[in-house]
This record gives sequence, structure tokens and C-alpha cells, in this order.
Amino acid sequence: MNHLALIEKTQSLIAAGDIAGAEMALVELADTEGDSALMVVLAQLPPKDILAVIREYDNSKESIINMAVTPEQFARAVVIEKQYKDLTRTHLRGMVNSVIFREDADPVEFLEAMGNLEGGSEALADYFEEKWSRIEAFARTGTFDTVEDDGEMLTEVALLASAYVKPQLEQDEVADKDWMELAWILRYQCADLFIEMLIVLRAKARAFAAALNEEEAEEEDNRVETGDTDRGKATPAARESDEESAI
Repeated sequence: MNHLALIEKTQSLIAAGDIAGAEMALVELADTEGDSALMVVLAQLPPKDILAVIREYDNSKESIINMAVTPEQFARAVVIEKQYKDLTRTHLRGMVNSVIFREDADPVEFLEAMGNLEGGSEALADYFEEKWSRIEAFARTGTFDTVEDDGEMLTEVALLASAYVKPQLEQDEVADKDWMELAWILRYQCADLFIEMLIVLRAKARAFAAALNEEEAEEEDNRVETGDTDRGKATPAARESDEESAI
């Protein structure tokens, strides 16, 4: 098969929104010419096209694309995933879990590839966004139990020191092939990246809290006191009505 023609076909299908069709074309290539041919084509596809395919991961079936993507290709795709503006992070978490925890993979290789790219720690912070308080508890206490945590956040120096202490939990205790296991691997096997990710995660939490406070302040400013309304002081129209009555 002409690989250039297949690449053009795959890109055209992706541009048209036919992600399933693009994946099927790549799967047919692997079936007819083997995984090595698929690897050659994937190496020539731009990150945005690889991302378009692997972010649509369906955990009810195995994706040969997710199984074949290299750490470097995966990292380049993940750092641009934010362009989809998926506030739920559902696709990001599914994609990360399906690739990093695949049977033949070394999660550290994928994490290091992400850490070597600008935006890698931000992508990981997006992945853990909904688990911020539990990640903070894990950083401080070595467990994910927020009840045991006093809420105090460790400094960067303390974080670095804590990353090299004996784990409170063994990896097999959190081997869920999901966010807990990924956090464990980050903290104890990629300490620098864990700290970078947590700093970004804290900044995101502060920004969210600030936006929430600003929204509450605006609502407070726009709120009309019931007492003023009852006394006819709430609006100019009410005051004009009182003045006309007096005349």
C-alpha cells in the first residue's frame, strides 16, 4: 500500500470528522502489512491527527492505535489536547489511562516524554484536576485520605524531600490503572514532574477559587435589599412614584 496515499486519506477523514473511518484505515494497514507499517505511518502523522484518533478511546474495545503509539508521539499529542476545551477531561483521562497502562508499556517512559515537553505538566494537572484535594493529601501524608490531612500545603522544598521517603502505600495497593496509580508513579518515580504538576494544579485551584469569589461578589453587588424595596428606595421609579404621591 502507498503509505503517502494512506496518510492523505487518514488526514482527510479526520478533517471531515470521520474519526472511526480514519482509525479503520490504520487498522487495515496493520492487518495487511503489520505493525511496523503502522508505526511508519504514525511517525508521519502530525500530533493533532494522532490525538484525534487516540482521544476517542473506547474502553469496551482494544485500539491498535493506542497500543502502537510511542511515548514521544503520545506526549506531543497530549500537550495539545487542551485545544479541545473538554471541561470534563473525560477524553484526556481515558486516553492517558489506555496508553500509559497498556500491557507492554512502561508508564515512566510516557511520563518522562511528557515532562520533556512544554505543556506536559499542565496536561497532567488537567488530568488530576477533579482530584486536587486528594492529590494534596497524598503529597503531604502519602495516602489519598483527605480526612487524615490537615489541609496545609507543603512547600516545594518539602515536596521534593517527601518524594524520596518510604511510600505509605505500595504500588499494588493502588494498582487501579487510573489516577491513583498514576499519582503514585509520578510521586515516587518521577518526583520532579510530580512537583511541577502539583504547582500547576495549585495555580488552577487558586484561579478557580478567585473566579468563584468574584462571581459571588458580583451577585452581592447586584442584589437588592428587601428592606429598601419595601421602603420604596430600591429604584428611581419607586422614588419618583413617592414624590408624585406627595405632590
